[in-house]
Amino acid sequence: MSNVIQDATPAQADTGLRKDTLSQRHLPRWAPAGFAAVSVALGIGIGMGAGLQSRIQWGLISAALFVVISYVVTSTVENRRQAKDRLATSVVWVCFLLAVIPLLSLIWTTVSRGIEVLDGYFLTHSMAGVPGFEAGGGVYHALIGTLEQVGLATLVSAPIGLLTAVYLVEYGKGALAKAVTFFVDVMTGIPSIVAGLFILSIMLIAGLAPSGLMGALALAILMIPVVVRSTEEMLKLVPNELREAALALGVPKWRVILKVVIPTALGGITTGVMLAIARIAGETAPIMLLVFGSQLINTNPFEGAQSSLPFYIWEQYKVGSEASYDRAWAAALVLIAFVMILNLVARGIARWKAPKTGR
Repeated sequence: MSNVIQDATPAQADTGLRKDTLSQRHLPRWAPAGFAAVSVALGIGIGMGAGLQSRIQWGLISAALFVVISYVVTSTVENRRQAKDRLATSVVWVCFLLAVIPLLSLIWTTVSRGIEVLDGYFLTHSMAGVPGFEAGGGVYHALIGTLEQVGLATLVSAPIGLLTAVYLVEYGKGALAKAVTFFVDVMTGIPSIVAGLFILSIMLIAGLAPSGLMGALALAILMIPVVVRSTEEMLKLVPNELREAALALGVPKWRVILKVVIPTALGGITTGVMLAIARIAGETAPIMLLVFGSQLINTNPFEGAQSSLPFYIWEQYKVGSEASYDRAWAAALVLIAFVMILNLVARGIARWKAPKTGR
C-alpha cells in the first residue's frame, strides 16, 4: 500500500503543477496595444489639464505612462518575472519610437517642402543671372560640385584607408601600429572645420587659389579614418583558416592578401567606403573655407570656385525670401536622396559580394 501511495505521489504532484501552470493568468496579445492607447489618452488628458501646449510633452508623458502601466498591470495579473520582461520590452519600444519619430518628421518636412520646386528644370539649371530673392534657378551647379568634390575625396582617401587597414591587420605590430591606431582614432573625432583650416593654411603658404580640389582634400581628411576603421573590422572578420590554407600552398603573403583576404571582405569594404562618402557629402564648413561657392557652372574642380549642395542650402537659406527657402528645401531633398542612393548601393554590393554559405 505504501508503495502505491509513493508511486502515486509524484504523478499527483505533476498533475497539480500542470493545473497551476494552466490556470495561471496571462495577458492577451493585444495588451501592449491597449496599454499604448490608454497611455496616449492619459498623456493627452494630463497635458491639456496641466496647460501644456507642446505635443512633444504629451508624447513624453504618454511614453512614461506606457512603461509604468505595462509593468504594474503585468506584475498584478501575471508575476514579477513577466513584469520585468514586459518592462524591458516597453523601454525598448519607447526608445525606438523616440529615435524614429524625429527622423520621420524630418523626412516628411523635407519632402513636403522640397517637392514644391523639385523638377527637371531645377535639376538642370544653375543660379546664374537669377536674383536670390526671386523664383527660378536650380541646383545643377551645386550638384556637379558635390559629385566632383566627393569623387576626388574618394579617389584620395579610399586607397590610403584600405592600405592603412591592411597594414594594421596583416603587418602592424609594435609602436608604429599603436601610433597609427591612436591617430586614426583621434582623426575620427576631429571637427570638419579643423580639416578645412588645415588645408587653408597649406593654401596660404603655397599661394593656391580656392578650388574644388582644395575642398576635396579636406573631405578626404574626414573620410580616411572612417574608411580605415570600417575596412579594418571587415578584414578582421576574414577567417584565419583562409590565410593559413593559402600560405600552406606556398603563396606569398602579399598575394594572399590581394587574392584571398581583400576579395573575401570586399562587400564590407565597399559598404564602409559608401558610408564614408555619405558622411562627407553633407559637410559645409570646409567648402565655405576652401571652395567659396559660385552661382555659375564650373565643371573643372582644379580651377576656380565651385558650389556644393550643403553650401547651396546654406546660401539660399541666408537670402531669407520665400523662393530661396523653397530652393533650400528642394536642395536638401536632393542631398537626402543622394545619401539614400549611396546607402542602397552599399547594401546591394554587400549582399552581392557576401560569401556564399549554402551548398
